Amino acid sequence: MYEPIRTKSVHTMAAAPEVPHRSREEELDIRLAGQLTALLTVTDELHARAVRDAGSTDGGAPDGAALAAAAERIAEQVARLSGGHYPLRAEPSDDSSPSRTEALQQRAHTLAGNALAVATSRGDAAAMALTAERMEAHAAPLRDRDLATA
Repeated sequence: MYEPIRTKSVHTMAAAPEVPHRSREEELDIRLAGQLTALLTVTDELHARAVRDAGSTDGGAPDGAALAAAAERIAEQVARLSGGHYPLRAEPSDDSSPSRTEALQQRAHTLAGNALAVATSRGDAAAMALTAERMEAHAAPLRDRDLATA
């Protein structure tokens, strides 16, 4: 009644060569390094704005100094997770509008939250402390803005 199938089914596994797989820890390291690198880019942008707003080029503004220190700590964490390779640093943009600064603060807060979630999954106490600190630092300007508009 039915003719037997003479070809291999598309649903059978082909004899593929061994594909290297990463462990869960390695995947979390890569993901955390990516989140921290994105946070570093936004932190560098905020630092450049703080320095520009203060009218100095040496990072003399209080926010500028704090942001510069935070950026270095973030870069050290990325290097630790990436086998000693420090991340490339992006050049800040020229857009100096206040709405851009608010958007950057919101983005930094979100990225720090994402990094905190990955660091928690990974069980990385140093990254958890750093990202929680950065979340708080970026939440303060957002709270101040909300209080001023209320």
